[in-house]
Amino acid sequence: MIRTMTTPTAPKTRNRQSLAKEDLDLARQVGARLKAARARAGLTQREVAEPRYTKAYVSALENGLIKPSMAALRFLARRLGTVPSAFLADEDTQWQRLEGELRLAAGDWQAAADRFQTILDTDPAGVARGLCLLGLAEASYRLGRSRETIAQASEALELLSAARRRAEAQRATYWLAAGHHANDDPARARMLFEELLAATTVEDTDPDLRVRILIALAMVEVHAGEANKAIGLLEEARAIGADLDDRRRATLLYSLAQSYRMSGDLEGAVQTGIESLALFRSVDARSEAASIENELALTYLGLGNLDAAEEHAREARLGMERDRDLFLLAHLGETDARITLARGDLTLAGHQASAAAELAAEQGNQSALVDALVTVARTARQQGDPQLAFATLERASAIAEGGPVARLRLVLTEWSELAAETGDHATAYGLSRRALDLR
Repeated sequence: MIRTMTTPTAPKTRNRQSLAKEDLDLARQVGARLKAARARAGLTQREVAEPRYTKAYVSALENGLIKPSMAALRFLARRLGTVPSAFLADEDTQWQRLEGELRLAAGDWQAAADRFQTILDTDPAGVARGLCLLGLAEASYRLGRSRETIAQASEALELLSAARRRAEAQRATYWLAAGHHANDDPARARMLFEELLAATTVEDTDPDLRVRILIALAMVEVHAGEANKAIGLLEEARAIGADLDDRRRATLLYSLAQSYRMSGDLEGAVQTGIESLALFRSVDARSEAASIENELALTYLGLGNLDAAEEHAREARLGMERDRDLFLLAHLGETDARITLARGDLTLAGHQASAAAELAAEQGNQSALVDALVTVARTARQQGDPQLAFATLERASAIAEGGPVARLRLVLTEWSELAAETGDHATAYGLSRRALDLR
């Protein structure tokens, strides 16, 4: 069982692919400014690089052989007593785009989206347009705009593929798949992620991208109820040893926590969840921190530790209400209802689950809506109201059709148990067989 993460290693500069002309010009400009800033600071390449990077890496940057990652640019700017924008003073499209990428790296999604849109308003063509759409697709995804993500990533993929920009086209495919997953189309998302994974190798692909693909595909498997498959993908991601930043490490651990919980390894889910929470907090990723708080609440609920579950649910609510994230609050409302149900307060649990279902419906959050309806049905069942329970599960089944298999299977299983409990064994058998036949 995974309990620790390896320390990020310095980026390797050997076996580099040649940079495209646009990237080469950009790399040379960054390198020249970096070298000038280092000279002004009176530091050697080794002094600027350590402890995170190597002298060879800084040398490659200064000579324009590679472009710096966003994390490296921020680190080096701090070492030189300046800010990343000091390297980005030009007003041409390349520098504006790099500024947008810096905003993405800093988690300032709206500012990044605004920057990329400003560039697109100037009507760039070809690769320049494709790269801006690529950045905008990521920003849109982070802002919860799945349909916009799909449109932007699709056009970016077309433009970048036509220009034979393989690495960027792969990233566009990634965001296209992520957009489909967020838009509740797991089948399309799985197909794209699997095709992308098959087209990449550890040797010829940015390892960070491969890690992201593995994490994303694992989340598709988690939502499909295939927790063990997800764990295998996440273990592969962890074994690559890419130079992950804290946010990516936190995301990997969060994914592992979800997978462990669904596979029944609740102790593993608690430990990885707590590690993930600490990392999200360290990078001020408030939305993600609130999500993992909710995940920990569910895990502690599974362990029967209701006090800890309530504590994490309260922390999650503080974060979600501060950000006014109604989409996530629908999930949290259902978590609260389940905790209350475990406490035995059926009346309050029913009210909480109904409110969560109403909020989920308003937000178009199908996953939270189905979960909340199942909790409404469970509460009604315990209150001795099978008619309400049956009607609620029928509604949940209709909503779950066409979504992840695990979601529909959950509803059908609950419905089958209720039918058996009320003596309708024929219906119970039919629902049970249908649940088992789902693929």
